[in-house]
Amino acid sequence: MKSRFLLAALSLGIACASAHDDGRYANSPLKPWFESLHSKGGGPCCANADGLELTDVDWDTKDGHYRVRIQGQWIDVPEDRVITEPNRAGRTIVWPYYINGRPFVRCFMPGTMT
Repeated sequence: MKSRFLLAALSLGIACASAHDDGRYANSPLKPWFESLHSKGGGPCCANADGLELTDVDWDTKDGHYRVRIQGQWIDVPEDRVITEPNRAGRTIVWPYYINGRPFVRCFMPGTMT
């Protein structure tokens, strides 16, 4: 069990290290804040460039839990993946990762539903 956790943590770290930050956000005043974000479980969310901005129709709550739509599929957001600190960006963002093409949620930061 412990080795599975370590393997999962290592794979998330590798995913973040090889993420697609192409420099677009290098001068953003929010860049250090984005890079400091971690889920409640302690996993890094990575940078703004790794997240997907969601429109209000692609996220909601169901039975008291968040869910997001990624690649046309609704995915329940685990409680320990929700970022609870104030959202400085103002928009809803999900940081997905994929296993065998199936999307999972690394981190989720809700915005305001308008």
